[in-house]
Amino acid sequence: MSLSSADYSAIWLTLKLASLTTVILLIVGTPIALWLSRTRSWLRGPVGAIVALPLVLPPTVIGFYLLLALGPHGYIGQLSQSLGLGTLTFSFAGLVIGSVLYSMPFVVQPLQNAFSAIGTRPLEVAATLRANPWDTFFSVTLPLARPGFITAAILGFAHTVGEFGVVLMIGGNIPEKTRVVSVQIYDHVEAMEYAQAHWLAGVMLVFSFVVLLALYSSRKTKAGWS
Repeated sequence: MSLSSADYSAIWLTLKLASLTTVILLIVGTPIALWLSRTRSWLRGPVGAIVALPLVLPPTVIGFYLLLALGPHGYIGQLSQSLGLGTLTFSFAGLVIGSVLYSMPFVVQPLQNAFSAIGTRPLEVAATLRANPWDTFFSVTLPLARPGFITAAILGFAHTVGEFGVVLMIGGNIPEKTRVVSVQIYDHVEAMEYAQAHWLAGVMLVFSFVVLLALYSSRKTKAGWS
């Protein structure tokens, strides 16, 4: 017994979803994390709480409200229809939106911690050398926060790969379109195809171990540099 073509299709779709989600989260999450690490505004608490909501909310709750928002009667769904894009539910685009929101804290929080750890001294030195904000970010902040970016990318990617409730609520179970690995495993178990489920679950187990090993190795390397 080995992986079927449907299993490989689910794996490919999952990797595609996780990769795109991670890239989007790094782009969107970086300014959010930078702002949270520097601001003294009263909005810091509410914004931080909103970003962290997926850590405590059941995935089905997030998936349910996203289903309403992205559906034909939701605000986002009506906007996408008016733009000629159709509804985003039960589509790969909908999965991306749900994954970005659900994995947000796993990217923003490591970046926020990395930016906070830099402190203000390197930025003040850059300012005395008349570096503009963009130069300071790319020449000072980004290199110093590199371990945080690595951690954020690993956690964001791995968390997206392991999603189930959110993607099932938004995307359903459409082969080669929205059926990711977690849903494929559920299908095997529901059909009592335990051998196939074992193979696919084993792949996920090995992947999870490798991800955690890479994460802890990167932290150990960082500690060695300190």
